[in-house]
Amino acid sequence: MIREFEGIIVSETPYSESSKILNILTKDEGIIGVMAKGAKKIKSPLRSVTEKFTLGVFHVYYHKDKLSTLVSADVLNPLRNIKTDIIKIGYLTYIVELAYQTAKQNEDKDIYNILKATVLKIEEGLDPRIMTNILEVKMLDYLGVGIDLDKCIKCGNNTSIVTINGDAGGYICSDCHTNEPIYSDKTIKMFRLYYYVDINSVSDLKISDEVVENIDTILKDYYDRFTGLYLKSKEFLKSVT
Repeated sequence: MIREFEGIIVSETPYSESSKILNILTKDEGIIGVMAKGAKKIKSPLRSVTEKFTLGVFHVYYHKDKLSTLVSADVLNPLRNIKTDIIKIGYLTYIVELAYQTAKQNEDKDIYNILKATVLKIEEGLDPRIMTNILEVKMLDYLGVGIDLDKCIKCGNNTSIVTINGDAGGYICSDCHTNEPIYSDKTIKMFRLYYYVDINSVSDLKISDEVVENIDTILKDYYDRFTGLYLKSKEFLKSVT
């Protein structure tokens, strides 16, 4: 049976002299493995639509829990703006790998939707670091290491929040603060906004460099300490930014 899957190619592996095996993160079935026969041939109609990061609709002979076979694909967005900018490519590589590794642990369909929305916003020209940080905040729940961003994790107070404590797993208020670094009220509020915002509704976030840097630092530390993920793409991203 031929089925259609909206998705994004998250990895490609050469197979024989002319074919590829693709892993596609799909909207409805999580990660599926697909054989693209002859896709490496110059004249193959599959050649241009089986590159890593292709966002499209894939028509496949589908075999659940087995390797399927690609018949054809329609590109939804060629991502030209991203693919002509080495810094944006760095962010794209990182967020696709992060979503891929998250989807391996959690089959929730929202993982694909969050990734797609983030990629398209970066393609539109929004700040790739801000959009990446929004995705990172949203992925924490699916990785099983979510942060409580509604109240102080120690006393339940939802006012006078001054910092985020990774070990405790959430906000800390001024009464419960010990030796954690204190962040500005704007940093605290924006971190929470990142978690709750609908990415599709984001148009242009006016955020100071200081707040962006603070949130980025918090997330890097939290991911390193609590997710257990080692992503090669993170090293590539560091090298281009």
